[in-house]
Parts: sequence; structure tokens; C-alpha cells
Amino acid sequence: MSEAVAVTGGPGAGSSIMGIDEVGALAAGIVANVETVIAGKRDAVTASLTVLLAEGHLLIEDVPGVGKTMLAKALARSVDATVSRIQFTPDLLPSDVTGVSVFDQSSRRFEFKRGPVFANLVIGDEINRASPKTQSALLECMEERQVTADGTTYRLDAPFTVVATQNPVEMEGTYPLPEAQRDRFMARISMGYPASADELAMLSTRETKSPLDDLSAVVSLEELRSMIEAVQHVFTSQPVKEYAVDLARATRDDRQLRLGASPRATLQLVRAAKAHAAMHGRDFVLPDDIDALAVPVLAHRLVPTSRALGAHDRDAGPLIDAIVRRIVGETPVPVGSARRN
Repeated sequence: MSEAVAVTGGPGAGSSIMGIDEVGALAAGIVANVETVIAGKRDAVTASLTVLLAEGHLLIEDVPGVGKTMLAKALARSVDATVSRIQFTPDLLPSDVTGVSVFDQSSRRFEFKRGPVFANLVIGDEINRASPKTQSALLECMEERQVTADGTTYRLDAPFTVVATQNPVEMEGTYPLPEAQRDRFMARISMGYPASADELAMLSTRETKSPLDDLSAVVSLEELRSMIEAVQHVFTSQPVKEYAVDLARATRDDRQLRLGASPRATLQLVRAAKAHAAMHGRDFVLPDDIDALAVPVLAHRLVPTSRALGAHDRDAGPLIDAIVRRIVGETPVPVGSARRN
């Protein structure tokens, strides 16, 4: 980033909307609560909460045993909302996810029995183990927040967030997520291995019970909805919007990529940036918010060329992440008002 945005004064959100200071305080409480279970992973915890407040969906992708499912469970237990878990397996059917119509003998008609997707927070464990047919059952849910069965549409209660996990290493018995579904995830994060001190502490604290047993909600469902509403009212200036569009367009023109970011990616990048700003006590978005989220929001949507893959040094880290960081560094940062005048 070569220049910072000049910030000018302006009013905050309306009096009927939760104040940004309160959003930040509640967000900090959720992060602290989750960190009693997930130690030493502040970036992953913060990113997962950012997605929740932006009403997006989160993909946690990493090797087995690093706490992917525990992070999802800890986030779910920190909020007093309805939660369901779906264990994705090769024999899972679409109706096992969305629901099924059952004939009621007494009323002589079919009744729709809602599936586990009808919850505020849906944990999809090992999502890439289900068949493409079952994975596609989530497409309508994730994008339109509704389920259509037998010609009838059922709305999903707000907020609605899918937190899915998958193992990127093991290939036996897995089905790669189609691009259409990957694009519906607002962000993808990795946990990484814990630091030695954190791993050593686990040996003492988790011998007899799981730390999830003592975890309780610190935010009510109404407070969560108010936080989400406040995030929606975070101001994004025209120069910052143009910056997000420039980043997305740069991925479409990059020679190392054969598939760039979609318009949905641009929308979700700005929405996530609003949540990021609110969590940091601001009612306006800076380019720094966009930069901080560029890799988790954009990288999993991009497809590199074969030539780029062949020339990449694997010791240098993931290729796509490096490409996104390069594009961020090459894209001019706007200079203008970040707040309402």
C-alpha cells in the first residue's frame, strides 16, 4: 500500500442502530470466549466472526486435527442462536440436508419435515466427502437463503451462516467442491499447527474433558441481529468501492490466473470489510480493511494457469495467496474521503 486514505469528519450511524463501540465490545467478548477453546489463533477466530457479522459463509480448510470443527463449535456456542451440525458422508442425500416431504396418514397430505439446514448456524463437517449432488443442495440455501421442495419455497431464518470444514490433503473418498459452491463461501481460512506452548497446554487442560463443555453464549440472538444491522450501516466511500472493484478486475486480467474473482466476490469483499471496520471501532471502511481480507475472501475463488503452477516454488507458500498479495501490492490505493462528509 503506497498511500493512506485521508479521513474527514462525519456523523455516525442513526440512533436506532447499535453503536459501533457496542459492536466492537460485543465482538471482543465473542473472540475472547472462543479463544478459551482455540488458543493462539486470533486471526482465524477474528476472521470467522467477521464472516458471521457480514452474514456470509465460511470454509475452514486444513489438515486433520488442528481444530477446524472445534472452532466452528466454539463460535456457535458463543452465540445464543439455533445451531445444527451435518456430518457429510458419501451416502448423504440432498433431503438429509434440506428436508423431505412425508405423507401424513391422518391429514391425507404431504408435510414438509425440515432438515438440519434450518438453523441460524449450520456446521458442515468434512463437506467435500458428500457427493456433488448433495453438495448442490446447499447452493440455493447459501445464496438465496431459502429451500425449495415440491414446488414450495421455505425461507431460512436470519441470520443464516454455513461454517464448513474440509481436508485439502486427503483425496480418497472426497469430491472437490464445484466452483459455484466455493464462490458462495465469503471466506476461506486455515488454522495451522499450534505453537509449542499452546500444544503443551492442551496436554494438561484436555486430559479429562473438552473445553467446549464449559463454553456458554456471551451474545443473545437479538444482540447478534443488532450487530449485523449495525455492520450493514457502516459507510463505504466511492473511492474504497472503486478500489475493491479494481482488485477484482485485476484478478480477471492477471496472466497467472485462468479464472478471476466474480462480481459476487466483490460484493462479499466489501461486506466483509464493513464487518472488519466495525470490529475495529470504525463506522467507515478503509482500504486497509479491504487489504486485510483480500486473501481469505478472494483466493479460494481463483484458479491458476498450468504454467503458473509449474513455475511456482512450493516452499514459497500457496500460489494463489501469493498472487492475491501481489495484486494488492500492484493496485493503486485511492486517496479520498473514507467517511461521510
